[in-house]
Amino acid sequence: MADSRQIEEQAADWLARRDAEGWTAGEQQSLEAWLAASARHKVAYLRLQAAWAETGRLQALAAGLPAGVTPPRRMSAPARPDARPDLSEVTFAPRARRGARRRGWQQGLAATLAVLALGSLAWGSWQLTGREQATYASTVGEIRTVTLPDGSTATLSSDSRLDVRISRGERHLALARGEAFFDVAHDTRRPFVVDTDGRRVAAVGTRFSVRRDPDEIRVVVTEGKVRLESRAGPDGRAQPVSLLPAGSVATAGRNGVLVRSLPLADAERYLEWRDGFLTFDDTSLAEAAAEFNRFNTRKLELGDATVADLRVGGNFRWSNAEGFAHLLEQGFPVRAERHADRIVLHTR
Repeated sequence: MADSRQIEEQAADWLARRDAEGWTAGEQQSLEAWLAASARHKVAYLRLQAAWAETGRLQALAAGLPAGVTPPRRMSAPARPDARPDLSEVTFAPRARRGARRRGWQQGLAATLAVLALGSLAWGSWQLTGREQATYASTVGEIRTVTLPDGSTATLSSDSRLDVRISRGERHLALARGEAFFDVAHDTRRPFVVDTDGRRVAAVGTRFSVRRDPDEIRVVVTEGKVRLESRAGPDGRAQPVSLLPAGSVATAGRNGVLVRSLPLADAERYLEWRDGFLTFDDTSLAEAAAEFNRFNTRKLELGDATVADLRVGGNFRWSNAEGFAHLLEQGFPVRAERHADRIVLHTR
């Protein structure tokens, strides 16, 4: 199977040929066949076509041309309507994962100042009692990273709150709402325990996230191992303990615990919100809109059940709900009704 890079190069070649002079009916049929062969072909083609429409020259074609070569821009009228393939059922291709964790210097400075301001008070409390308590919170649209007294770090997602209690004998955290990613300092004497909605996630030295939703929690492990423990059932019997190695994605709800073992790169896609992205894979538009709404005060609303059931996939900036709505209008039978405080999506 061709990889994403190869498919992008093929899509770039098709789009360059289509936009050049002399496009024939036979070439159009060949393009339609290539698009029909795989949804991934359609995905790549739509992305490049959108880039062409936005900038006037397809910069993404550099993936298929020698370095430094810019494809010619045709100065004649736009392509004939019959030269545009039907992309109404297309989904958007995932973008390459960004390795570096990008955080604004303003957020880093704010976190540093907060730690310094509390440092002397915290140290005095620690010396007297051996215990420190703190509450950290983020607002809607804010990603906040804090350093905990034991040297661990916690990255809070949008609209999240974390209550921390650390003593000489334990490291106990309660996720009151939202989601947080933890980079845990190794300390075998004091397990690192996150409580949320009657479940405990325990680790010693590892990297993992915990997300709290109304009906379930989700745990993603990217390094080391964690234990997922559930409270006793209605009959008082202890529930099974799940041991989650790196690459695990566990969902715990009323019907028990579901654990999936994924390649590490796939598991980390659940955490791309730290870099400013949301990743969807054959996700209903209703679920995708709910994810965008976690990070934005201008909400995405669904005008009817048909639009809510549309399936989307790809990688999108969570801060750009307007851009997401625009892409839906381009590739799906969707019409966006824009207001100052919301964008209402309708079936077109």
